[in-house]
Amino acid sequence: MNSASHDTPVAVITGASSGIGEATSRRLVAEGYHVHAIARRHDRLEALAAATGCDTHVLDVTDSERLLRFAETVGRVDVLVNNAGLGRMDTSMAHGTLEDITRTIDTNVTALMVATMAFLPDMINRRTGHIVSIGSMAGIYPLSSAIYGASKAAVHRFCTNLRIELGGTGVRVTEICPGRVATEFYDVAVTDPVQRAKSKDSGIKEVTADELADTINYALSVPAHVNINRIE
Repeated sequence: MNSASHDTPVAVITGASSGIGEATSRRLVAEGYHVHAIARRHDRLEALAAATGCDTHVLDVTDSERLLRFAETVGRVDVLVNNAGLGRMDTSMAHGTLEDITRTIDTNVTALMVATMAFLPDMINRRTGHIVSIGSMAGIYPLSSAIYGASKAAVHRFCTNLRIELGGTGVRVTEICPGRVATEFYDVAVTDPVQRAKSKDSGIKEVTADELADTINYALSVPAHVNINRIE
C-alpha cells in the first residue's frame, strides 16, 4: 500500500476529512510527505485526494480491529498525527447520556492509544518517528465540560508519560493544545441549534485550521535531537 520512495517521509493523519486534519494533510503534502489520510467521510476524502494526491482511507478510528489491520498493511510510517476527536458540550454531566461518554472516550482516547500502539514498534525498531497528538486547552485547564475535558486530560497525561517511555528510542512525542479553532467542532459538540449558534458566535478571533497545520509542521521540522513537548 505504501508507494513512497525510501527518501520520502510518510505521515498518517486521522480525522483528515475536515478541519485540522484536512489542513495538515494539505500542508504535509506540500512539504513533500507521502500522506495517508484517514476519515469516515468518503466524499470529503475523494476531494482531498483530488486536490493533493494523498492516499485516502475510509476508516472509523473507533473500529480498533480495522485500525490495527490498516497499520499492518500501510508499511513504513514516520509521522502519526492523532487528530480525530470530538466533544459533547451542550449539556452538563448530570444530563448527559451513555453515548456522550462512550463516543467521546472511544474517539478521543481509545482510538488515539490504539493508533499509537500500532505504529510505535516499527518506529522504535528504526529509531526514528514522531507521534503528534491533538489535545486541548480543556485537557490542561478547567472548562465546563466534564466529559470532553476529561478525555483531553487523558491525552495530555498519555503524551507526557509516553515521552518518558520512549526516552532514548529516537521517537519523538508532541502534544498540540489549541483553544478555540475555526472548524466544524461545534457542529458536532453542540446539538441544540440555539446553543450551537451562541457557541459559534463567541466574538473570539479563532485560530484557523491552517495555522494549526503550520504549528504541527513546525514541531515536525525541528532537528531530530529537539523534541517539542507541548504547544499551547
